[in-house]
Amino acid sequence: MATAEDFETWRALAEQHDLRSGAEKWRQTERAENYDWANIKQRTQILQDLRARDDDVGLLFALNEGIHGNMGGMGKSELYERAKLGTKKLIEDYVNTISDSLRHISSVPEDQISFEEKMDFFDRASHCFGRAALMLSGAGSLGHFHTGVVKTLFQQKLLPGVISGSSAGSVVAAVLGCHSDNELDELFAGDNLLGNPQQFDETAWTMTRRQMDINDVMAMLEITIPDMTFQEAFEKTGRCLNVTIAPAEQHQTSRLMNAITSPNVFIRTAVLASCAVPGVFPPVMLMAKNVYGEPQPYLPNRRWVDGAVTDDLPAKRLARLYGVNHYIVSQANPLALAMMSADKYIYLPKGAKSVWRHAGREMLRSGEEFTRRYLRPWPEVSRAMNMFYSVAAQDYTGDINIVPSFNFVNPQKLLGHLTSQEISELVLEGERAAWNRLAQIRTCTSIGHTLDMILDHHAEHDVRKFYKTRRPKPKRMDDSLDARSSVT
Repeated sequence: MATAEDFETWRALAEQHDLRSGAEKWRQTERAENYDWANIKQRTQILQDLRARDDDVGLLFALNEGIHGNMGGMGKSELYERAKLGTKKLIEDYVNTISDSLRHISSVPEDQISFEEKMDFFDRASHCFGRAALMLSGAGSLGHFHTGVVKTLFQQKLLPGVISGSSAGSVVAAVLGCHSDNELDELFAGDNLLGNPQQFDETAWTMTRRQMDINDVMAMLEITIPDMTFQEAFEKTGRCLNVTIAPAEQHQTSRLMNAITSPNVFIRTAVLASCAVPGVFPPVMLMAKNVYGEPQPYLPNRRWVDGAVTDDLPAKRLARLYGVNHYIVSQANPLALAMMSADKYIYLPKGAKSVWRHAGREMLRSGEEFTRRYLRPWPEVSRAMNMFYSVAAQDYTGDINIVPSFNFVNPQKLLGHLTSQEISELVLEGERAAWNRLAQIRTCTSIGHTLDMILDHHAEHDVRKFYKTRRPKPKRMDDSLDARSSVT
């Protein structure tokens, strides 16, 4: 399985693994102490009986009793770690029954269930169940790992509609947010989603690897990201793109750029700022369209740097903006990988580890306050210490974590140019890591995905109505006066 070149091969091997390890027998066994199997089985049987009797009103009433992502504890991570190809068959049957019932209610004639009743139910169900989001971490040149992850999710039709990215992750997120599904099909069919590395293959065997500079990053972004704003990207794809940026100055807070908070900002400049590693690349000033569609500076007195420094995974902000409550994380940040690897070797109960992490974060916050107070005469040192505290105190995991198999990363590779072979290996590593989580992602997001599709199908909306209509700029002052007089 660790050397499979495609998903079909990996899946066939995973089936053999589950059979030999006894995981398949475990999947077929309903009874277990770590979830409420009896309640889930009863709930599934009730819905199936209502469908069999064609009792659509009763089915809607039963669904109205509640649709929850963690029904009977079925969302526990331990239920998805035993088998390679899924969890308990009872849980999968329950999820499929809910999804089928939702689609059936959506298609019931309006003389039986009115359109208003349907939309009221689907709106409430979607609000209660929540949404899933994909968060792509910072990773430097290792961001090609994210390419393999998103390629797999896209091809398996499991790509969430809410996507965030910081640093290198923002580049991959922006590609998803700016291209339609047909365009992504063509991009993923190519050799490299983020540019052509063949020009660096001839220097692959030198002792020192050539490092990327700001001009290289800008050239790569011009190739991969179209010249459009967050609003325009949302109108084109319907995907909610989010890019994290951090302030270069003190007394400012990080920001999450998207079609809600900054609809007119150019995505390319936001991604460039999110990739501006402090001390390596210069801070970036954002650009946006004005009311006439012309580019102009956005907050011209502010400069922005790498978003991974302060908010690598903006879970709380995504929850507030989009109602997200389930997070899929593609994690390739070397620091986060080291911390996650070290956590495995700390032999403590989960509760004790949680207390230890919370205490550590509180100590870091206290240290940050001490630094701000006593290092004011040395602003550069104070800024560096605050950055250290911010990086160390973050939470780098989500509900489903997709991580590479390696823990150690060659420092020269972090900001260095990679060869085509190295990029292909990273993309394949991302695909393999995602294959191992596909069954869990499909089970945990199926109901939310069904609700989103139903609402998109029934709702009559135009995303452009949420934004102000731009007025065309008058060519001359006389033209403007003539227009006013004609209206009068």
